[in-house]
Amino acid sequence: MTPQSLSYWQASTPPFASGEKARVEGDCDVAIIGGGFTGLSAALELARGGASLVLLEAGRIAGAASGRNGGQCNAGTAHDFGALASAHGVDLARKWYLAHVDAVETVGRIAAREGIACDYTRCGRAKLAAKPEHFAKLEAAHAVLLKEVDPNVLLVGPGELSSEINARGFHGALVQTTSAQLHPGKLGVGLGEAAVRAGARIWENAPVEAMERAGTEWKLSTPRGRVKARQVLVATGGNSPYPPFGWFRRRIVTVGSFVIATDPLPADLAAHLFPTRRNYVTSRIIGNYFRLTADNRLIFGGRARFALSNPASDAKSGRILEAKLRELFPELAGVGIAACWGGAIDLTADRLPRAGEHDGLFYAMGYSGHGVQMATAMGEHMARVMGGDASANPFADLTWPAIPGHLGKPWFLPMVGAWYRLQDWLH
Repeated sequence: MTPQSLSYWQASTPPFASGEKARVEGDCDVAIIGGGFTGLSAALELARGGASLVLLEAGRIAGAASGRNGGQCNAGTAHDFGALASAHGVDLARKWYLAHVDAVETVGRIAAREGIACDYTRCGRAKLAAKPEHFAKLEAAHAVLLKEVDPNVLLVGPGELSSEINARGFHGALVQTTSAQLHPGKLGVGLGEAAVRAGARIWENAPVEAMERAGTEWKLSTPRGRVKARQVLVATGGNSPYPPFGWFRRRIVTVGSFVIATDPLPADLAAHLFPTRRNYVTSRIIGNYFRLTADNRLIFGGRARFALSNPASDAKSGRILEAKLRELFPELAGVGIAACWGGAIDLTADRLPRAGEHDGLFYAMGYSGHGVQMATAMGEHMARVMGGDASANPFADLTWPAIPGHLGKPWFLPMVGAWYRLQDWLH
């Protein structure tokens, strides 16, 4: 059987039924560009506060990164906390780490409040040592986290690892117990329906191709019509090809991330391989991430190739991922692959999110692999910023220079990939 190219999350989610069918038109308080988790969460929060708003999505809501990821909702930053503290000081490192922890709570709170059935579960995340020497680094990270910022972390030694996972090639784990998992397709559609119930208007298939400021208003043009707004939130990520977003493209590197989903595993086999049913990530730079779904499919992903997502690239990456999956879990030799897809991760140069205001445009993006939780939380935060509460942005301290030599197309990805593979081999 040929795996489907639609993500498992999109294929198993009812369609969004509340999008506007008429032309894009009218005046509003706020226009949101982008219907991923950032835009949908901001739309919900603003509409709940009484703002009139429109959301313009180029494709389908939660159809890009928000619906094509691994379904993990993890606490903690993309960095080692000690390295982050060395670079920025302990106070800022703690602030940013706790913003990620709080974001997981935010997702659960919104889902519960709005009745979004998205399989949200506080399962914890286990970072697995892929080499014996990596466990020493996890031990050091565990000690720093306990001391400085996070009492909810556990260290699992090599001799105890079978209580967490039964796989080949791992040598202990660091567990962040506050992490969660969910069905991102159901979360995205649920956020959209909730925003519409609160008063938002959402247009799908309405890419913003032009934007101009006229006095105190913005005029946004799409193939489906035009709208005027007093405030605009850019929540598109870094890969929008349209001219209004060039400033963001120079600051974001978009890389491909690829995922496969298996057929459902027998319940006894799933319980044996994954007794705690956590989220799992490996300690290599070019590593893997995986988890079980509610129906016991294994979702297995990673940066299998340093390339952007397209049908040929997804298929090549899927074969690499399948080989790795069967290497780590030989007991899955006879289990079929039901889906293979690619998505995009928007990286900033330092892998910290960015949010704020530039030339009158509000924005939030660059979640660097932590978008499920951070995008949802930052949409809510930026709604409050736009309402006048500047303190709601936890990343306001960061500047955002352009990446030298980068104009939007990541021509340097093969070289970066070669460097990371060398580092994985050496360390």
